Amino acid sequence: MAELERPLPRSDRRAAHVLKVLGRAVGESFEAGIIDGPRGKATLRAVSDEAITFAFAPLPSPTAPEPITLAIGLPRPQTARDILRDATTMGVAALHFIRTDRGEPGYGRSTLWTSGEWRRHVIAGAEQAFNPRLPVVTWNQTLAEVFAGGAAATRLALDNYESPAPLSQCRVRHDDPHTMVAIGGERGWTAAERATLRGQGFEFHHLGPRVLRTETACVAALAIVRARLGLV
Repeated sequence: MAELERPLPRSDRRAAHVLKVLGRAVGESFEAGIIDGPRGKATLRAVSDEAITFAFAPLPSPTAPEPITLAIGLPRPQTARDILRDATTMGVAALHFIRTDRGEPGYGRSTLWTSGEWRRHVIAGAEQAFNPRLPVVTWNQTLAEVFAGGAAATRLALDNYESPAPLSQCRVRHDDPHTMVAIGGERGWTAAERATLRGQGFEFHHLGPRVLRTETACVAALAIVRARLGLV
């Protein structure tokens, strides 16, 4: 909120976006928001060589994140960047990038995570959605650690090999308080991981006979679950 009280430097990418991409002039308005705070209308008041100044008028509170959590086997960093952005745009409440038996350990040591770069992609997803609410994001946890962090009323796991029904037939209802969707890593789940998931009450489903990229499976699964919840 403190940013609202001071000019925005011209060197800031947001100032460049307002002036060059949106093409706003003094007196014109644009959509704006505060991370995990209000969204509203900003009006450009002044432009100098050093900074821009604007006034912000908040609108009614933005919608809260949707009652969906994704637990994803840690993918390669570029794939994780896509998921961070797109899952945030689609409104998930939490994103857990988990260690899996067949996963590449080095992915969790990427600068995407160690430098804090991941947050930039989450913010980009929120900007796309015109909603400044950000999901909870964790990485390098195990399945057990994610389960210990909270319960979900409906638990779904995607698997190409041992799923009896498509995800479109999942038992998600409009009144479900929360849904968790678990998606394996690039090499899939092991037998032990499947047993753990079943022991935690997960139902197995598939997305059809085609093998999808992890980022594509995330978007497809979210679209189906959101539709079942009556959110689209």
